[in-house]
Amino acid sequence: MKPLTTKKFKTIIIVFLSIFCLEMNAQKALTSAEWQEDLRFLQKTVNDDYPFLFKKVTADKFNSEVDKLYKNIPNLADHEVMIGIARMVSLFKYGHTDMGFRGGKVKYHKLPINLYHFNDGVYIEGAHQSHAKAVGAKLLKIEGVAIEEALKLVKPAVPVENDQYYKAFGLVYLTIPEVLHAQGVIKKYSQTVSVTLEKDGKTFDHSFTSVAPEKIKTKYSLIKQEGEWLSSRNQDTTPLYLKHLDKIYYYEYLPEQKAVYIRHSQIQDDPSENIPTFYAKVFDFIETNDVEKLILDVRLNGGGNNYKNKPIVTGIVKSSKINKQGSLYVIIGRRTFSACQNLINELDNYTNVTFVGEPSAENINFYGDNRKVTLPNSEFPVFLSFAWWQDKPQWENADWTAPHVAVDMSFEEYRTNQDPVLKKALNFTGANFISDPMAHLTSLFTAGKYEEVQKEAARMVKDPLYQFVNFEEQFNRAGYNLLGGDQLQGAIMVFEMTARLFPNSANAWDSLAEAYWKSKDAVKAKKYYNKAIELDPKGATGDNARKMLKEISQE
Repeated sequence: MKPLTTKKFKTIIIVFLSIFCLEMNAQKALTSAEWQEDLRFLQKTVNDDYPFLFKKVTADKFNSEVDKLYKNIPNLADHEVMIGIARMVSLFKYGHTDMGFRGGKVKYHKLPINLYHFNDGVYIEGAHQSHAKAVGAKLLKIEGVAIEEALKLVKPAVPVENDQYYKAFGLVYLTIPEVLHAQGVIKKYSQTVSVTLEKDGKTFDHSFTSVAPEKIKTKYSLIKQEGEWLSSRNQDTTPLYLKHLDKIYYYEYLPEQKAVYIRHSQIQDDPSENIPTFYAKVFDFIETNDVEKLILDVRLNGGGNNYKNKPIVTGIVKSSKINKQGSLYVIIGRRTFSACQNLINELDNYTNVTFVGEPSAENINFYGDNRKVTLPNSEFPVFLSFAWWQDKPQWENADWTAPHVAVDMSFEEYRTNQDPVLKKALNFTGANFISDPMAHLTSLFTAGKYEEVQKEAARMVKDPLYQFVNFEEQFNRAGYNLLGGDQLQGAIMVFEMTARLFPNSANAWDSLAEAYWKSKDAVKAKKYYNKAIELDPKGATGDNARKMLKEISQE
């Protein structure tokens, strides 16, 4: 037998140490009883001290899910319990109410990449230089699981306010092997994950081995190209919204458009100049120069201290030059959250603003400001919200603030430093544009112009400018308002229009059936309840339709 060479000996030692480390990682940091104690501690804390959080999930549902996890803990590895508890916290669906993965006794890891969800898919926006081949590639699969399915599987572990929050803050969960395994994306836990990518017309597989989370540096959800980290964005120029990211806010005059552009990315004072001083300077510039338009860009703004919003709002209100339709544009997006949601609520309430871009990441009215609760054994921090912020009446609450003018970005536009959102705000004329679609349709309906209502509704539903307006939900609400006011024919007209525009919606047909049932037309009621069952045979809408058919048959 030949003696081992130094190289072979080192290889064996490395393999041995790798196996040893994996076995050590596989050992449970906590006993099942300790995990169960942590879970019950969280459950009791929520039920005793934070029962007001039961708005989007009931106490019964929360406690039932906790009980299921409690029973299953002996069968789970530590990282699976960790993610299981994160799922419990995420049931509340408030971004401020979440579980931190740092500081606990179970370590987590990240793949050395940064993902971003553009309008044409999920891309590797940035990565470590050792994975240069993958930078700018479209992510198709994770361990053979299509990205669309992976997003669905991971979502329950993320405290999503809405789909925009998931795009902004939740995509990082797809880079955490512990989450991928606990949520069933990868079958066997491993810190090396294989993905299928597409780049330059070619599809290929690539593997990433995870690193310590703190090694991956992002700012406003994007990789900054420096040191060992690469960005997919061309570095020759920088678009306005990514300029001077060392500053919280800055402004620039665009003489060709006679516009002042402000990028404001936190509701905090910049160390060099506080908010009142900065905006006093901006509004003085506007008043003393040839300015016709103000564009306030808060698409990167994740919040801060909403008490600092006042100088911004009052400055705009007082500026007759800016506070008018067509002169004030605010760019919002998937990172517009928390105290910045308060800001856009106030601007919506008190100014003549036009919102451009994507919907915000926050509910219009929301639970914010959280308290840290530390689980006694695992020492994981859980943040539970306690402050209810309501800037608008409850009937105006919604999952997000939708832009008046919808614009999003493709990967190629990002890579080549284009900014279609700012371009739209600078060039938008408002010709034939309806800033409040429902108010417009309601006005036509009230005037008895029913054919025009249907024509305009069909046009706006198809128009990409209104892509983030939830027409189906708003039409449905309007129909029920009419139904509740005994305006049966009006309700039927609205529900028929909704079903025609959204023919695959079980809820639309169920609502139409209810309107016919209340108008004593059992034949059509049965027909449309059966249509609802056909579209949703196993869901809640189908169950309701079956219940109503039974009630009709007993009449």
